[in-house]
Amino acid sequence: MSNYWNKIDLSEIDTPALLIDKDMVDYNIQQAIIYAQGVDYFRPHVKTHKMLEVAKMQMEAGIYKFKCATIAEAEMLGMAGAKDVLIAYSLQGPKIGRYLQLIEKYPNTNFASIVDEANNIQLLNDTFALADETAQVYIDINNGNNRTGITVKQAEVLSELIIKLENIELKGIHCYDGHITMSSLTERIKKAMKAFNDVEQFNEYLELKTGRKQTIVAGGSPTFSVHSRFHDVESSPGTWIFWDERYSQKYKEQAFNKAAVLATRVVSQIDKHHFCLDLGHKSVASENPLPRVEFTTSIKEKQVSQSEEHLVIKCKHKNELEVGQVLTAFPYHICPTVACYQKAYVVKDGVVVDEWEVTARNRQITV
Repeated sequence: MSNYWNKIDLSEIDTPALLIDKDMVDYNIQQAIIYAQGVDYFRPHVKTHKMLEVAKMQMEAGIYKFKCATIAEAEMLGMAGAKDVLIAYSLQGPKIGRYLQLIEKYPNTNFASIVDEANNIQLLNDTFALADETAQVYIDINNGNNRTGITVKQAEVLSELIIKLENIELKGIHCYDGHITMSSLTERIKKAMKAFNDVEQFNEYLELKTGRKQTIVAGGSPTFSVHSRFHDVESSPGTWIFWDERYSQKYKEQAFNKAAVLATRVVSQIDKHHFCLDLGHKSVASENPLPRVEFTTSIKEKQVSQSEEHLVIKCKHKNELEVGQVLTAFPYHICPTVACYQKAYVVKDGVVVDEWEVTARNRQITV
């Protein structure tokens, strides 16, 4: 598959650039639906692609529920006409007003957000009461990731408040087990199931209080292989749509295509072995140690340093590259990488055929 990218004529493409293959994306969509055993318990996260056209591709395949992290991503889904959208983020400050505007602007999309704190819930209730609207919420459970969410005991108390408030509607439970990342599927299943016990017990508690079991939205890409096995959990992975080098090496059981690459040019030759590329921190996710990318060519190289606009590599063989030469590379972390670009070049059958805007790259679209 790497040879496929090497054969594309990129001489007229300014670099650095993001490229995606449409057929590979479509394959990934179909594969994800198979893994999820259909679309009814599948709520993919759009944080990876942030593109209106990709959201429409997902919807054309039958996907109707989505998860996102920002108001802009939620608005993109409203623009696409998505049926059901969960903003998996605690909305604070001006975001509450923007959220209300979003709901009013896209009445055909059902929006909800996550909550984990009483004062925030009360503020949501009061704001929505003034507009004669109802805020739909999912209680966010912390089952070990220690990022957001609360314990089940705390959630029981919080649910009592939610049930009492007139302009808040409890829609379900949200749980992101992002701490479960081991490559062994057996170990991942074991740890994820153990961490999920409290969530299931909390759902039983809510059933006694409300008369019905709540919708559970859980997991990311690593635990997609776990939660997709059950018909009472909505899996919410995001990276699968484009996949990346890191996950392709680590989670072999998920057979997705690496559907996105970066194009980069050699801008300088330092000596016989060292070359500089136009692939700096501002062009590829750089939160982890080097290497940042896996090149699709057969060059033997080591990535030795990176700054804002430059990546220096050391090639094993002398004069292996030429200044001006275009290379393609798979990023190790695709999600923040996409957000570095205003647009993506769309490839089909080895030819660049279109350009797609990264719609929700900015923090605000209209609301």
